[in-house]
Amino acid sequence: DKTFRAAEKVEQAVVEKREMNFLYRDGNDFVFMDNTTYDQLHVTPAAIGTAANYIVDGSTVVLQMYRDEIIGTDMPAAVELAVSDTEPGVQGDRVSGAKKPAILETGAVVQVPLFINVGDKVKVDTRSGEYISKA
Repeated sequence: DKTFRAAEKVEQAVVEKREMNFLYRDGNDFVFMDNTTYDQLHVTPAAIGTAANYIVDGSTVVLQMYRDEIIGTDMPAAVELAVSDTEPGVQGDRVSGAKKPAILETGAVVQVPLFINVGDKVKVDTRSGEYISKA
């Protein structure tokens, strides 16, 4: 935090929003393609933060950039992801509101209802990381 006097001049920060398509992972880095110039950009997971848990091949993400540095991401409010691993639901295990952990195709772990199985697609809130519904 910094305090400024009324007479002080401050340079205006211009934040550019660029729509990018996620192509693939190169080691730990994410490789995006700019939809207008078709340039490819290698991005570290630290630069996109928690959005890395919800990006799959072919996803469109809006990257907020200041000069050549990524300062944020705009993700859709919810994404549909496949469950890659979870404990099977057992017949009779239908307690209302009971949850179990599920690992999604991106590696993110989400608490899901007992009736969700491996291979099911679930809708996840990208802001809170919580299960919304079965897709």
